[in-house]
This record gives sequence, structure tokens and C-alpha cells, in this order.
Amino acid sequence: MSEPPPETFAWQRPGDRFASGMVAAPRLPGAPAPAPPEPPRPDGPRRRRRQLQIFGGIAGGIVAIGLVIILALAFSGDTNPFRDKASAPTDVRPPLAQACPAPTESPNAAPTAVPSAPPAATGARTVDEEAGISYRAYGAPWVPWDDVWRAGTLEVPYKVGQHFVTENYSAGQYHASILSAAVPAADNDAVSLNLECVGRQVAADVRAEYYPQPNTLETIRDGLTTLGGRPAYLSEFRLHFHARGLTATDELSAVAVIDVGKPTAAVLYVSIPGTHKQWDYVVEDVMKSVRVR
Repeated sequence: MSEPPPETFAWQRPGDRFASGMVAAPRLPGAPAPAPPEPPRPDGPRRRRRQLQIFGGIAGGIVAIGLVIILALAFSGDTNPFRDKASAPTDVRPPLAQACPAPTESPNAAPTAVPSAPPAATGARTVDEEAGISYRAYGAPWVPWDDVWRAGTLEVPYKVGQHFVTENYSAGQYHASILSAAVPAADNDAVSLNLECVGRQVAADVRAEYYPQPNTLETIRDGLTTLGGRPAYLSEFRLHFHARGLTATDELSAVAVIDVGKPTAAVLYVSIPGTHKQWDYVVEDVMKSVRVR
């Protein structure tokens, strides 16, 4: 007698509908899962075509970006992508040379006559080697200047001369002064100065930095002249002002800018407070005493 065929069952959970057909027997616990089938590898020619397509897409993108940059530069008028427009060269000229460029002269203009040299100076002198000038020195109460005043937009370094203290007040000391300095006023090796422009700039700097604000200006003289046999610009004025605790309410002052034949101009600044008018004569006297070295 032959063995009867094995019975076939449909696996069923409680509550499930009966499903006909055969199902695989459940995997026993701990048995390894069957490995997924390995996808078919593309053959050699197909793989090479895919690589070429990828490389071609990357190269095309780079070319497109380059074309966009070139077109943008062409439309903007800038053909040098490596130039930094923000790093333009700074103007390194001195402030006076920037504010007062040297005057331009016609090639057919007649040469300017050089004033005759004044007679040799005598008596006590203050000598400013850097500025290239000397001028009269005065006795007591005047004493040699031993400080440096460097203020204002131009920062003219007044470090040679004489002074005396006229009063002490809440903001410090107030001075009568005769001070000189050298200030760069021309480009490079040029020696031609726009004296009128330079003189006005220096005088305005003095008024703004060395006197109480606000103040009013009473002009006495202002213009081109000759000092020590050299072209010069002279501004003489009286300033009126008020400051808390300060007795002086006015001051006689003068600023001279002298062309000494160098890229630097000589500056001579004189100030006499209204409380010491007996020294007003010094303003004119010291200007007449200037000699260029």
C-alpha cells in the first residue's frame, strides 16, 4: 500500500479568514535571513557611457558659470576680475598740498621778480633752523618756548619761539606768544606755493584751535606781501571772545606764511592778549625782523 500524500494546510491566525493555497513554513528562530539578490551589474560599455555623461555634465556646468561671469564683467565695463576697486591709492600728500595745489603758470609768463635781500639783522635773535627763518628775540617777561603745540586740521608743529603766561584760569594758562614752525605745503620736490591759499588755511586753523569759541574776527590786514626778502602771506586780525574765568576778551594776532624756497613753508604766529596791550607793537616789529636763512 502506498503512503498517502501529505496533507496541505493554510496558515491561519485566530479571527482571520481562511486563505486557500499553500504557504511556506515559518522561518525557525535563529535561522539566518536569506541574502537579497544582487542587482545585475552593468556591463563595461554601459558603465563607461554613464561616467562620460557625469563628467560631461560637470564640465558643462563649469563652462556655463564661467560664461555668466565673463558676460557680467563685460556689461559692467570691468574686464579685470582681480582688481579691487575699493583699494584705490590713498592721497599721501600733506594736508596743505591737498587743500592748496601749486599755482599753474603759463609757459610764456614773465618770471616773477625776486625781492632784494634786506639788510643783515642785528641784536638778539630766535633761530628756527627747520623753518629756515630767524626773527627778533625779546627780553623779560618773554622766555624761550619749550613745548610743542600741534593742533587743528593742519597740525602745524609750533616748537620754536618765545612766550610768557598772561594769566591762570579754570581751563589752564593763557599766553602771549611768538612761535614758528615748518609745514609741508608743496608736492614732492615742488617749491612753488599757493601762498594765499596756504596762508588763509593756516590762519583759519589758528582761529579755530587756539581761541575760545565762538569768536568774532576784526580784520586789520590780509594779503600777499614780502617778509625777509621773500614772498609771503600775512594775516593780521583782532579776535573778540568770552570764556568762563578768563579775563582777556580779545587778542591781537598775526599769522605769516613765508616761501623759503623749499617744499615746506615757514609759519610765524604772534599773539598778544588784550590784557597786555603794551606789547601790541611786537606783532609788527617781529614781522619786519624776519630773515630767511
